[in-house]
Amino acid sequence: MTGTRHPESGLVPRSADEVRAALFAVNGPEVPFRVRHALPEERGDLVAEWRVREPSWHAHFVRVRMHRTLTIRMRLLPGAHEVRSVDEQREVTWIGDPPRPGVAREFGRGQVTAVSRQWSVERGPDGRRHLQETYRFDPAELKDPLRDAVLAAGWTWRGVAFGRL
Repeated sequence: MTGTRHPESGLVPRSADEVRAALFAVNGPEVPFRVRHALPEERGDLVAEWRVREPSWHAHFVRVRMHRTLTIRMRLLPGAHEVRSVDEQREVTWIGDPPRPGVAREFGRGQVTAVSRQWSVERGPDGRRHLQETYRFDPAELKDPLRDAVLAAGWTWRGVAFGRL
C-alpha cells in the first residue's frame, strides 16, 4: 500500500552520506527530473521533482502538455537505515504565450501510483488508423531510480501515506 521495499538480505547498509550521494547520482542532464536539497519549509532532507521550469526541459513538458507534476520529499533516518518518502502530486495548467505552468488547482499527498495516458487516433502511412500516445504520466519514471539507489545502498525505502516524514 505504501510502496515500502527492503534491501536484499546480507547487504551491508552504507552511511547516510553514501545514500545521499547515491540519490544525487541519479541526477543527470538526460533525465527529466532532479534531486536537490530540501528547503526548510519542505520538511525533508532531499526532494526529487520534474524539471518543468528548467529551460533545457521546458520545451519537452510544453510539447507533451504535462497534466500533472510529482514531487517526492525524502527524509534519511540513519539509525534505522531507512529513507522515508511522501509523494505530492499537483495538476498543471499551461497559461500564456510562451506557455508556462500555472497555479495548481488540485493537490494530493501520499503515495502516487496511478498512471495516466492519453491517445489520439491518427492515420498512418498505410492509410489505416492507429492509436498514438500523446501523453503519459507514470510516477515510476521518477520513483523507481530513487528507490533502486536506496535499496542498492542497503537501506529500506519506506513510503509514507499521509503522515509526517
